[in-house]
Amino acid sequence: MTMQNPHTSPRRQLLRLLPALLSLSAGLCMSSAHAQNFPNKQIRWIVVAPAGSSLDVIARAMQDKLKDNLGQTVVIENKPQAGGTLGTNEVAKSAPDGYTWVMSYNGPLSFAPHLYPKLPYQPLKDLQPVMTTTSQPNVIAVNAQLPVSNMREAIALMKTSPGKYNFASVGNGSSSHLTMEYIKAVTNTYAVHIPFNGSPPAVMATMSGETQFMASVPTVIAPQVKQGRLKYLAVTSAHRYPLLPDVPTVAESGVPELKGFEALAWNGVLVAAGTPRDVVDRINSALNSAIHDASVKERLKAAGLEPVGGTPEQFAKLIHDESIKWAPIIKRSGARID
Repeated sequence: MTMQNPHTSPRRQLLRLLPALLSLSAGLCMSSAHAQNFPNKQIRWIVVAPAGSSLDVIARAMQDKLKDNLGQTVVIENKPQAGGTLGTNEVAKSAPDGYTWVMSYNGPLSFAPHLYPKLPYQPLKDLQPVMTTTSQPNVIAVNAQLPVSNMREAIALMKTSPGKYNFASVGNGSSSHLTMEYIKAVTNTYAVHIPFNGSPPAVMATMSGETQFMASVPTVIAPQVKQGRLKYLAVTSAHRYPLLPDVPTVAESGVPELKGFEALAWNGVLVAAGTPRDVVDRINSALNSAIHDASVKERLKAAGLEPVGGTPEQFAKLIHDESIKWAPIIKRSGARID
């Protein structure tokens, strides 16, 4: 008769596994309870751009719908300093509980690691992407008095008088900044970069003639174009933008170096890494519901912004892929931020 080893008996093995099973069960229960109770207090939403900017327009268009979806007030706080890296870093260092969000964009998320020698956060290590909010091309616009009407003429002007002209951007390391640096690098032209904290002051500078060129999303440019203070030269998408079908693309300019040119401006919501997945999914669901609400979509499209939405994984892939795409472009341009 074969005797069973008491150390390998099913009962003994179960007793050995019991602490781990209890711990796993407790963790799952805590996670589930956390998600079921979330949110039970006010949410803080840091927007890394000033009031009136495209990011601010997106957040405020969604704000009321988010309150309806979550049952809690979402308070927007504008923090445009340091090209958006200050507010992005604050959320990266915040408690991973889902109560502090950041609305950030490609500058702090995909460009900054290649621009700053000592960035205080790693985008995909210290932050958890939740959802892409919008994606759209920049528009290249100029002061209405500048004697150019298309990109070919603008490039010729910069080549004739290198350093004479300035271009505004919505901040160091932003898509607005690097789109122009990309154009300068591939066409071997030179214009002086003047950074601002957000699109409203950059637009004002270009209207006044302090700067002559700028690249920005259409949100705050469109009203000034309608009033004849600025004029469009091109959009930076690979194909014509449906919301501005009469504006040619940069690639259509006929400048050989700009063939195939594309540079998109995108943004999205993130929380601190380590936030429970159930909570991330709850926020993602609320954001998707808000961004696809008919009234929100109408407000965004009126501002020249294309709603996106989607999963956390899709947003993480966008951040990763854009970082890889822009790394050599940034290196080639020589752009650095200390």
